[in-house]
Amino acid sequence: MMQKAKRILALTGVILLAGMYLVTLVLGVTASPATKNMLMASIGCTIVIPCLIYAMMLIARVLDHRNDKKAAGESDD
Repeated sequence: MMQKAKRILALTGVILLAGMYLVTLVLGVTASPATKNMLMASIGCTIVIPCLIYAMMLIARVLDHRNDKKAAGESDD
């Protein structure tokens, strides 16, 4: 069950990232007055969002290992 949820979330993340890259590409080649601001926001999101996802995965991994140690009766050091 958990593996299926992880796969669905991973696929959703891939689709979102691909969509952001596509939007960045389209905004890069179009010429409208608001394009520059939208392009900068899109480029920022393509950098920030994957970093946040990676940070959340690291935190989840650390918290998961901490719970494993507590269940085994080890100290939290």
